[in-house]
Amino acid sequence: MKNTITFSINDDICPVGFALKIIEGKWKLPIIWVLCQNGTLRYNELKRSIIGITNMMLTSSLKELEENGLVHRAQYNEIPPRVEYSLTESGKQLLPVLDEFAKWGKMLMQLNLK
Repeated sequence: MKNTITFSINDDICPVGFALKIIEGKWKLPIIWVLCQNGTLRYNELKRSIIGITNMMLTSSLKELEENGLVHRAQYNEIPPRVEYSLTESGKQLLPVLDEFAKWGKMLMQLNLK
């Protein structure tokens, strides 16, 4: 009998499952993509760049991305207060994967237009 490879999103032994847990959800990849394309952004700039995201979802997604080391949050003690978000080195390592994903999506879009 053939040994079957199993996958579980809750299994910290599987590297794919572990990685997917970190970026799971509707908004995390769009946040990473917008930061990749625009560099450092303030909260409202980020919100305006992601159509349809709510304040609650942006705040919670940014917090989770920061906790997982993909996004850096810089708070400046000035009047008015300023907070900026950018990708960490670990977050930037995801960019080649997203670039390939974008190429694949473009190919699928072209196929669907025919």
